[in-house]
Amino acid sequence: MSQEKSASSPQSPLPIHRLHQSLINRIAAGEIIHRPASALKELLENCLDARATSIKITVKDGGMKLLQIQDNGCGIRRSDLPILAERFTTSKISSFSDLSRITTYGFRGEALASISHVARLSVVTKTRSEAHAWKACYLDGVLVPSKPGQTPDPKPCAGVDGTIITIEDMFYNTPIRLSALRSPSEEYARVLDVVTKYAVHNPAISFLCKKAGSPSPEISTSPASDILQAIRSLYGHAIAKELLRVDVTSEQSKDGIDDPERWSAEAYCTNANFQAKKMVFLLFINRAFTVLVESSPLRRAIESVYSGFLPKGTFPFVIEMDPRSVDVNVHPTKREVLFLNEEAIVERISDAIQQNVVGQSQSRVPSSPAVSTNSASLKGKKKAREDGNESESEDSNENDDGPTKSAPLVQKTLSQHKVRTSLQDRTLESMLPVNDPSRSDDSSGRAVRLRDIKESQCSLTSIAELRQSVVKNVHHDLTEIIRNHVFVGIVDNIRCLSLIQHSTKLYLINHATVAEEMFYQLALMQFGNYRRLRLDPHPPLRTLVELAVNIESGTERSGLQKSEIVDRIARTLVDRREMLSEYFALDISESGDVLTLPHLLKEYTPDLNKLPTFLMRLGPQVDWKSERECFESFMRELAYFYSPASGVWSGDGAGQEKSAAWQTEHILFHALRRFFIAPRSLLDNDVVQVANLPDLYRVFERC
Repeated sequence: MSQEKSASSPQSPLPIHRLHQSLINRIAAGEIIHRPASALKELLENCLDARATSIKITVKDGGMKLLQIQDNGCGIRRSDLPILAERFTTSKISSFSDLSRITTYGFRGEALASISHVARLSVVTKTRSEAHAWKACYLDGVLVPSKPGQTPDPKPCAGVDGTIITIEDMFYNTPIRLSALRSPSEEYARVLDVVTKYAVHNPAISFLCKKAGSPSPEISTSPASDILQAIRSLYGHAIAKELLRVDVTSEQSKDGIDDPERWSAEAYCTNANFQAKKMVFLLFINRAFTVLVESSPLRRAIESVYSGFLPKGTFPFVIEMDPRSVDVNVHPTKREVLFLNEEAIVERISDAIQQNVVGQSQSRVPSSPAVSTNSASLKGKKKAREDGNESESEDSNENDDGPTKSAPLVQKTLSQHKVRTSLQDRTLESMLPVNDPSRSDDSSGRAVRLRDIKESQCSLTSIAELRQSVVKNVHHDLTEIIRNHVFVGIVDNIRCLSLIQHSTKLYLINHATVAEEMFYQLALMQFGNYRRLRLDPHPPLRTLVELAVNIESGTERSGLQKSEIVDRIARTLVDRREMLSEYFALDISESGDVLTLPHLLKEYTPDLNKLPTFLMRLGPQVDWKSERECFESFMRELAYFYSPASGVWSGDGAGQEKSAAWQTEHILFHALRRFFIAPRSLLDNDVVQVANLPDLYRVFERC
């Protein structure tokens, strides 16, 4: 009894069960057939796939009561009629690879199946090889009798070549969807809009659309016309006369090999003299079978082009794309598509449109000082038109002295490609609240001027080989990034992580590791000719080494007492003090005092808290037996001494921490821009791209 009560408790999960197939099909149909206009779009594409040259549409009650489409295409074979309205039955593709070279409107095989699940569907079709037509009726994807008492098999009937598809009582079995539709007049307007768009891009096909019982059609086009004539007859002469044609192609391959991702586009866009309250945007893909689709990034880019001329937008853009540049398998309706290399395609098309619109506008503006500000002059024309003045006619320049020379074209940079270039821009630190007013220092923004560093003359083979090794391992792209970066801010003082920007990309770098590599290169560049950093008073070498050895862990593994380790290191350095002074400017007196240190960068002072560790490491970490290894290991230790501390903070107090951060931003990164040659090894862990502005725009667009 308790178990039954527990099973029916509100806290228990509901059981999972399999949906009935009819319900699954009805849900799937809602993804494709939203209203009569979406059903008409699918049927129009079927007509065009059938190579029809004449298409007639009849509509009743906005298509909700009746939607009939007749074409003179190739028709449907009798043997294909039994599976015509089943899901995923198609003659367009046979394998997934066919999607990459699709040249038809449809390919999913879902349109007629979806229609049959939300409406009463009947088909009359005849091929050219058959003596008569066949009629079939469908409901929920299967054949049904056309009249009570008959079999569901297709029946012979009279008919002409082609196909007539009739849809009746749309959404009769989904009353909620039916009630959500607009009035019949608004649904009919949507139907006319679909027919208009397909008629524009298929001027060689005759389109006729009318209401049932009406003697005259609302749309009627001639089959012997081009796109301009179609636009003129469907949208009016006022738009057609302001159109510009823009042809765009992808960049050709440098090696001359046929690029599988090449594309071409043909656009018709209005010039700056035309204005409309609503932008009309038509986008068709595929050269042979052009499909009406949407591309939000391309639409926004073109709107951005016209924003400098016409705040209210402009008229249509009809674009053709090669099918290999498009991924059509995005949405069941094929309404949305993804372009391969979308960013490059959008930028190239929008730039070409901008160039043509600006060039045409400048060629029609009379010579005057106002020509230099093209956008302002166009906005002035707009204001004049709003005040009731007539727009300038095409022959407004007849009385001028002659055509004016157009000013150099300045292309508009899209927002996602704008790059911060001023080094005076705010950094991360300046955007954080300052708790201590004394830490607000105006001098932190002043640039430090670095002195030139010349490569020393050295005849040693080992140094020449080390210098050649640096050049050999250079990574040119990374060097370009660091040489031309903009400092954003330090994000972690302990781990020495900073953000820099280059172009539209943001990078997280370990500035301690990068600085260590730069100081090694500076040490190698100035070998034998270092400036000297004098210490006053002179600290005893043995005392400094002893400080480092006492805090160093693991010394017991050497089998020596700490005092013995200190004596060995100090003796090693004192015995080689002449060589250290000549080559590295590290002066040690006979009594064992440290007099000077090598100064690699005059404007930069190393953290002297690391001096004991530096001197201690010179004993075991430097290979004193081989010349090349000795020089390289010594300069590596010197570079480690100069680099900012990583993993621990060696400073004492907020003031010293702020001073170190100031040195890092205004001296260290400045030196990186000027002297650094980036090796490939930094790409492993020390330089990471964390953001790209165009990619961020795509993410926010999805949100």
